[in-house]
Amino acid sequence: MSKVIFNEELCKGCGLCVNACPKQILALSKTRLNGKGHTPVEQTDPDKCIGCAFCAMMCPDCVITVIRE
Repeated sequence: MSKVIFNEELCKGCGLCVNACPKQILALSKTRLNGKGHTPVEQTDPDKCIGCAFCAMMCPDCVITVIRE
């Protein structure tokens, strides 16, 4: 099992991580904004995460941390 941590205040909502996820379990929030007015990314089904870290590799602002357990 893996855990993905997002620094939501630095996320600019570009969506690159959403497109990179092979399990399609990331989405831009439809209900929240961060302090800069951007829609942060969130996991829709954390149990399906395989810990590949493609999302973290694609993030241009390094706001994603993947912890493999």
